[in-house]
Amino acid sequence: MPRANETPTQLVRRWLPTYYFLRAGVSAGWITLAVLVGKNTPAVSAALLVAYPAWDAIANYIDAQKVGGLRLNRSQMLNFFASVITAIAVAFALTKGMSAILLVFGAWAFIAGVLQLVTGVRRWELGGQWAMVLSGGQSALVSLFFFKKAASASALDPTAIAGYATLGAVYFLISAIWLTVKNARLRRSRRDVMLQGQDVEIIPAEAQSASKRTSSLSM
Repeated sequence: MPRANETPTQLVRRWLPTYYFLRAGVSAGWITLAVLVGKNTPAVSAALLVAYPAWDAIANYIDAQKVGGLRLNRSQMLNFFASVITAIAVAFALTKGMSAILLVFGAWAFIAGVLQLVTGVRRWELGGQWAMVLSGGQSALVSLFFFKKAASASALDPTAIAGYATLGAVYFLISAIWLTVKNARLRRSRRDVMLQGQDVEIIPAEAQSASKRTSSLSM
């Protein structure tokens, strides 16, 4: 919820570290499950492969809603719909095998990467967005890796996506830490300015009081 006298920019700046830490944490959990459980359990593997783009859709929706809604945040809106379609496509591709799944992920990685890059550029002035821009660019390039790997994939294996997920988690974590530090510095700077303003108001009052005392003593 917006705070009293909080500008839209301040709202977004306050929200993004929480959002980025959440994205990094969920990705870390997904990677852990993929490596420890998913590779050897087909049912869990299938669930994880569908859950990855599904979570991305949910995350983009939450992000957009926190800062004005989908209509005001077109790149998140497009990313939301792209991720929903991808989750459905992956569910259908499960019946075709890992090669089909990787082809779907390849197309999605390119689209989602470009949209993430656009969002990062749009939010550039907030700080820490260089990591989001770099993440988006690399995601688009990773699509080529997915397309190439699809030619030799066989059994369901979520660890084929784990490297991609790890890169995303690292970039989200970098942006979260960067913005947390920057926000702390901004708060400290505003606090210093407020204290200086109070000093300016107090000094004249003390000067007037001293002047009155001097005048009364001289009479």
